Amino acid sequence: MGEGPDEIREQIEETRVRMGDTVEAIGYKADVKQRTSDWVSDKKDSVVGRVKGATPDTEQMKDGAKRGVGAAKENPLGLAVGGVAVGFLAGLLMPSTRVEDERMGEVADQVKDSVRETGQEALGRGKQVAQEAGQSAAERARERGKEQSQELSDSLKEGVQEARETASPSS
Repeated sequence: MGEGPDEIREQIEETRVRMGDTVEAIGYKADVKQRTSDWVSDKKDSVVGRVKGATPDTEQMKDGAKRGVGAAKENPLGLAVGGVAVGFLAGLLMPSTRVEDERMGEVADQVKDSVRETGQEALGRGKQVAQEAGQSAAERARERGKEQSQELSDSLKEGVQEARETASPSS
């Protein structure tokens, strides 16, 4: 009997707060739609995080550049021929001087024609090497994209299955 009215009021208020929390928790447990929505939202956030993680960052871009350099290292002759071809073509585009014309004359024209043909062939080979390297990089990117797409698809399927299991009443 030692309890005064103030203590009783305080106990009643504490009981109300606990009852309110309990009613709220029971309400949430009974609200399957809201729980499922929360679960799907969590899974969506997880998938979005995975997708963001799958996009290339600076490090991955550097790796791609290194692979390009690797392709050039695998075929240094093609790269060298392409460089020489560009140099020859740049030299051919420069106008000849009067001294060249006087001293070299017709021989210079023949050499230029020969170099021009060789340079064009070398440039063609250089382009081919560059295209092959580009195709190799594109194929790798497509493969990685397919892998990530499959992972995302699998994750979404798992999420839908788990949502169905959560939403269906227990037997």
